[in-house]
Amino acid sequence: MKKYLNIKYIVLVTFVSLTACVSDDLADVGDLEDFTGPTPFYSVTDVTSSEFDCNDVELSANYDFNFQAGSNLAVNGTQYQWSVTPSDGVALINKNLPILEQSIEAELAAIVAVEKEIAKLEFKIPCETDQARIDVFNAQIADFQTQLENLQATIPDEVMQNVTDLEGQIAALPPATLQDQELIFSFPNPGDYTVSLTVTDNLGKSDVTQKIITVNQAIPTIPVPEIAEPSFEDASLFDGTGDGRDSWRVPSNSAWSPIGGGTTVIQINTDTNPVDAPNLPDGVQAAKFPADGARVAYQEIEVTPGATYVITYFSAFEENAFGDMKVSILAPNTSSYAEAQLESNIIATRTDTNIGRIDNVFKQHAITFDAGENESVIIFATNSGVESRLDAFAISVKQ
Repeated sequence: MKKYLNIKYIVLVTFVSLTACVSDDLADVGDLEDFTGPTPFYSVTDVTSSEFDCNDVELSANYDFNFQAGSNLAVNGTQYQWSVTPSDGVALINKNLPILEQSIEAELAAIVAVEKEIAKLEFKIPCETDQARIDVFNAQIADFQTQLENLQATIPDEVMQNVTDLEGQIAALPPATLQDQELIFSFPNPGDYTVSLTVTDNLGKSDVTQKIITVNQAIPTIPVPEIAEPSFEDASLFDGTGDGRDSWRVPSNSAWSPIGGGTTVIQINTDTNPVDAPNLPDGVQAAKFPADGARVAYQEIEVTPGATYVITYFSAFEENAFGDMKVSILAPNTSSYAEAQLESNIIATRTDTNIGRIDNVFKQHAITFDAGENESVIIFATNSGVESRLDAFAISVKQ
């Protein structure tokens, strides 16, 4: 009788034989050495802050940059080492300090809000030449000071305890070191600084990366111009007065009348709908321009030379005939309606019609313009064809 070897035993014997040839004791056999080293990188965020007076004189500047290190082996016992050149005057700040300071402000949000309002008014006064405005600002500061004292006297015990705890955490913060994964460098002056990061893993392998960080000179923030009575509301002037139209009157009716004479002052349209279903974009009043085109809106505002601005506003039309509304930004030396039509005096302009519009439904528009060398510009609006309305002017600095 023939004898046959069972195939499963042949496979088993072969496997055992091959396995016996592998030994951690034999040279060049076994686990391969890990040659992967760290690949360092870091991110940086400019958190510079500065303060200028109303004449753009620098009062203070903190050239602070937040640095955060990283590595492809960040979970493998990575160590970090920063260096900066030049290093003279460079200070290190614990990354948690601004977080804790913001937490204190959040606890005292109402008090901080009032303090900021006082600071805004105190900022304006030194450069204000209108004594009436100065008097109003001082009165407002006095009112805010009273509010501030009342708020400080009634801080809840729980809030005081939270603030005390946060202040204790600030006092206990360890100094930032060049071995921190994340820290804030406070540079002494504008200039170029070389910041290097060396990353070392738990096997002793290391690598370095570096960048040139440019610290720019602090510059004043471009102030947002003020448009007075922007939504044509009563009592919306700086001193609580005004009938919604006072800031929009032309210097001369005869010079600025589109029809050569007569009154040019805008009319006021009042929203009679309930508060929870308003027709107007803002408030309860809007500027109304009769269909004859005799009324105009005119206001000169201060701007910063070289800055770019965006003016937004809303328009609405009746639909019984064709009508349009033209809003222009004019050079400050424009002195009449005729001159307002000259291209040399028009910085920017926009004309909207009632084609495709819904009767008395407001739509927002925008005009972007460059101030150029001008320290002021004129907002000028006129209409034709049908009764038209404007509302809710606003202006912002284009970044």
